[in-house]
Amino acid sequence: MAFPLIPVILCGGSGTRLWPLSRETYPKQFLRLLGEESLLQQTMQRLQKIEGMGSPLLICNESSRFVAAEQLREIGIEHARILLEPVRRNTAPAIAVAALHARADGDDPLLLVLPSDHVIKNHHAFQAAIHTARQAAAQGDLVTFGITPLAPETGYGYLRVDASSSGAAQPVLEFVEKPDRIHAERYLASGNYYWNSGMFLFRASRYLEELARYQPEMLAACREAVTLAKNDLDFIRLDSQAYATSPDNSIDYAVMEHTDRACMVAMDASWSDIGSWASVWEAADKDAEDNAAQGDVMLQDCVGCLVHGTSRLVAAVGLHNIVIVETADALLIMDADHAQDTKKLVEKLTKTKRSEATQHRQIFRPWGSYDSIENGKRFQVKRITVKQGAKLSLQMHHHRAEHWVVVSGTAKITNGEKEYLLTENQSTYIPLGVVHSLENPGKIPLELIEIQSGGYLGEDDIVRLQDRYGRA
Repeated sequence: MAFPLIPVILCGGSGTRLWPLSRETYPKQFLRLLGEESLLQQTMQRLQKIEGMGSPLLICNESSRFVAAEQLREIGIEHARILLEPVRRNTAPAIAVAALHARADGDDPLLLVLPSDHVIKNHHAFQAAIHTARQAAAQGDLVTFGITPLAPETGYGYLRVDASSSGAAQPVLEFVEKPDRIHAERYLASGNYYWNSGMFLFRASRYLEELARYQPEMLAACREAVTLAKNDLDFIRLDSQAYATSPDNSIDYAVMEHTDRACMVAMDASWSDIGSWASVWEAADKDAEDNAAQGDVMLQDCVGCLVHGTSRLVAAVGLHNIVIVETADALLIMDADHAQDTKKLVEKLTKTKRSEATQHRQIFRPWGSYDSIENGKRFQVKRITVKQGAKLSLQMHHHRAEHWVVVSGTAKITNGEKEYLLTENQSTYIPLGVVHSLENPGKIPLELIEIQSGGYLGEDDIVRLQDRYGRA
């Protein structure tokens, strides 16, 4: 029996080790770290040449849903199925709801579970490993992909197999946590250990069977969340109350470490999980002095450095093994040997309630984006970009007034009972408490400057009365 193959893309991570570029509201899968496409877009594109590949199913958190949908549309995927997690519950429940959704019409497809934020340069080896794994998965095994280790890496978990065993799919003898340097060197020397990639292939029914055996409470919660799910535009909203009752657990802990049908297919495909700035440097193209640079960067007498600029000229002189990452509101400078410690820095920022820990100055919305240019005691200045054909919600504010100046494009304004058009260099004033809306009826992006004034300028002072994106 031939089983259809459905890619399940896990798109809910936060990637704090790649701060300040990756943040909770715009995590690393949406970043263009290595080329013009984001990591999510690269993940989708390398699936296109795999024979028998079905329509993708994304598991995404609610705050990132419009960014995910927009990035898929950019590469020609218009109507992907996107399941929205109301709360994060780790990989085991996320894969469970994907399996239940895939089985809803009675089919029993193979699920190719992939993180959305990995880099795989050897597409041929990647496709060959999937081809090898399909037979084992069709026969009921739960296949994971082990990466042939190149170094005693302490940032990855490991899979232990018997390297002398026959067969392309080898039984997994042990799942090993991230080791210290001494143990990692022993693993590499033994030849029986592979890096745990976090990629899987199995029949939907087999995963649900194992979940019923080892995590019945999780399966029950996920089943109810899928049963009570509702369609919302292009998204499928899982029931929040039901999903929140699911235990928080990874697929490794919940299922793979317990099942007697776990097996591994080795993959040597120039893989990286891009888990730190050091791994970004390793995967990037480098100059003759082993420097990796992106953006407006000027280097003099630097060796082995990673410099990533986003909003201004970044210049460096006489540095060795240093990481510099610049954004509009934060600058990271560190020794590359401490790349794994970025997460600790983000934890400090979070404890002190710094907004830079979770969000960029530029915030993305379904209609476009805004950039907070300047903030004062009773004023705020934003640059707003509205995509062609998009419209902000019909709304009002209790604590602020707004002045809009059109920089380029055409704006259709609703201001109380009035409706009118504004073009370049024209402006309008929205008094406090007046119902208003902004729309771009043109064929090019609308750019405008918004000056807010009032006693409170928080984003929670928005009362939405109508909204085409379901946020009212």
